[in-house]
Amino acid sequence: MNKFSLDALVRRHLEAAATASSGRSAETFHGGHEHVLRQTLIALSSGNELSEHPSPGESTLLVLHGRVRLSSGGDHWDGRVHDVIIVPREPHTVTALEDAAMVLTVAMG
Repeated sequence: MNKFSLDALVRRHLEAAATASSGRSAETFHGGHEHVLRQTLIALSSGNELSEHPSPGESTLLVLHGRVRLSSGGDHWDGRVHDVIIVPREPHTVTALEDAAMVLTVAMG
């Protein structure tokens, strides 16, 4: 069994996102392509986004810091600390409305 601090992971990746030209930083901390369940911490500096992409499987987004907007088609959902957004199966974008960190949980089919 492994244990680690999500707070420390958030701090590290927010700092990395702030200095990255892409305005983002990410780390898969559980699972991966060889597992059904994958959890990835994603940090985005304010105003940056994950451009439109398909959903790789059933997914949720848990906001740990800041505020984000998930957009798909003509709809959007805003999330703030401790909100969980169910990720639609359609292509979508995620935009940081302010510096943000979130956990993307994906169950691969």
